[in-house]
Amino acid sequence: MAPFEKSDNFFLLAGPCVIEGEEMAMRIAEKCVKMTSRLGIPYAFKGSFKKANRSRLDSFTGIGDEKALKILGKVKSEFGIPVVTDIHQESDALMAAPFVDILQIPAFLCRQTDLLVAAAKTGKTVNIKKGQFLAPEAMQFAAQKVVDAGNSNVMLTERGTTFGYQDLVVDFRGIPEMQKFGFPVVVDCTHSLQRPNQTSGVTGGQPEMIETICKAAVAVGADGLFLETHENPAVAKSDGANMLQLDLLEPLLEKLVRIRQAIR
Repeated sequence: MAPFEKSDNFFLLAGPCVIEGEEMAMRIAEKCVKMTSRLGIPYAFKGSFKKANRSRLDSFTGIGDEKALKILGKVKSEFGIPVVTDIHQESDALMAAPFVDILQIPAFLCRQTDLLVAAAKTGKTVNIKKGQFLAPEAMQFAAQKVVDAGNSNVMLTERGTTFGYQDLVVDFRGIPEMQKFGFPVVVDCTHSLQRPNQTSGVTGGQPEMIETICKAAVAVGADGLFLETHENPAVAKSDGANMLQLDLLEPLLEKLVRIRQAIR
C-alpha cells in the first residue's frame, strides 16, 4: 500500500480503461479527486497507456505510448495523486515507471516471471491481477516473485474466475484468503463483470451489477476497489460494456463509505 497513507477507509483505483486523450483524462481525474477528497477515500488515477490484450486486430489499443504516458505524468503532477497503468512486457516496465506509481500486471500475465521481475526492479508498487484461471491461494507465488526480486510493495487484485466460456464469477472467499499473504487485496468491480469470448470479438459486460460487486467487496473487508469509469461508456474506445458512468460514481462511493463505517 506504499502509494497511500494509512486510512480507515478503503482505497480506490479508478479512471478510464485506456487513455483516449488529455482533456478527457484530466476531466475524469479532477472529478474523481474532488469526490474522493470529500469522502476521505485514498485515490489513485487509473488509465492504461496501451491495451495489448484485445480479441481483434482492429480493436483500439491506444493513442501512442509516449503520448499517453505523458498524460499520466501530467495527471500525477497536477493533482498530486498516485497513478496506475498496465504493463504487458518487460520493456514496458522501464518505459512506464517514470510516469506512474503503480505498475499493474494484467490477469492473463500474472504467471509471467520475467514481467513480474521487471516490474519489481523499478521499485514501484506492483498490482498483480489474479488470473481468471487461478485459485486465490496460488497468488502467493506471483507475489513472492516480486518480493524475491527485491520489492515488497505488492497488491493483489481479484477480478473474477472463468465460469464456462462466456462468464466470470467472483468468489468472495478469495479476499480473506489472499489477505493472509500480508498484502493489500483489491476487488476489480468492473472487469469481474466482463462477459468474454463473445462471437462479435468484443467483450460484453454487466455494468448494472457494478454496485452489487462494490458493496459486497467492501462488506467482506477488501482493502481497495478498482473500477473503470468514463463520462459516456457507450462511446468509450475500450471496455465500454463494463465501465461505470462517471456521474454515478459519487453516489456509489457515498454508499460504500457508509458500509465501510458500519463494518468497522
